[in-house]
Amino acid sequence: MVSQKVTVKNPSGLHARPASILAQAAGKCRSNVIIVYGNKNIQAKSILNIMAAAIKTGSEIEIQCTGESEEQDLQTLVALIESGLGE
Repeated sequence: MVSQKVTVKNPSGLHARPASILAQAAGKCRSNVIIVYGNKNIQAKSILNIMAAAIKTGSEIEIQCTGESEEQDLQTLVALIESGLGE
């Protein structure tokens, strides 16, 4: 397992559009992807789980990847979040 903390930069947090982009990217990963937010472990491949977590702008989250392509998947997802998820 590999993990990295990252701060959410989106002005409105992880609402529908950025949550969808993140879930789609996680869905393409061959490893299992979990978002740790506070005391919650969120399945990153589910847009509904991401939206239900109500992750706000400025929040620090941890991305955890476990599986055959964990290093590459972690780098891809962290870069996507740091870029603002298209916003």
